[in-house]
Amino acid sequence: MTQIAIVTYPGFTALDMIGPYEVLRNLPQTDVRFVWHESGPITADSDVLVLGATHSLAETPTPDVILVPGGPSTPAHARDEKLLDWLRRAHRTASWTTSVCSGSVILAAAGLLQGRRATSHWLTIPALKAFGAIPVSDERIVRQDNVITSAGVSAGLDLALWLAGEIGGEGRAKAIQLAIEYDPQPPFDSGHMSKASATTKAAATALLSKDSVTPANLTATTMLAWQQALAAVRSRRRKQQPVGASG
Repeated sequence: MTQIAIVTYPGFTALDMIGPYEVLRNLPQTDVRFVWHESGPITADSDVLVLGATHSLAETPTPDVILVPGGPSTPAHARDEKLLDWLRRAHRTASWTTSVCSGSVILAAAGLLQGRRATSHWLTIPALKAFGAIPVSDERIVRQDNVITSAGVSAGLDLALWLAGEIGGEGRAKAIQLAIEYDPQPPFDSGHMSKASATTKAAATALLSKDSVTPANLTATTMLAWQQALAAVRSRRRKQQPVGASG
């Protein structure tokens, strides 16, 4: 039985989580869990959609696959030490540790992307560098060792199909792809920053800001940036300190 733990935190983006779930639930002998500090209803970033966390983190100490979605509340959860500690411990025994969208910032905050190539939503890619990751902006899925990060929102489907191929085999993954009829043929070609016009980029940024620019998210973002800046200064000071010096 393959146990898959999808971290279900308040303020998640629905497609980041539901897309991969729809793929992974079709694998044989698979136990998909929505995990959080405690089981119960969790509200998405829309403040309308509610999803239930089926298990607590404590009930799921050693999943085979970890999947962390993104969302505008990412900065707050990237400072959640209980969550970060669980990720560090679970990662030690997991076959795959993965993220969708800005979920990679949470993995980075846990120290799991240090020195690793990683991607994220285009809006949060710069944040990865502050945590010692090597940001990648031109790949939809980035794999290094057993850590796989994917780009924004819809890239979670690609990530999940890749995982399905690794876990259930290519034939099963192809069958799942056909079952959900995942054959993208969008009517527009603005799905990557390299393709979008300046007007589209501005409109997309404004659209994302609608959920991100709240007092709680702004405070969390500021505190996260402050913590990383402070950690960087302390690291430089330790490196400059003469051998044998103390204090």
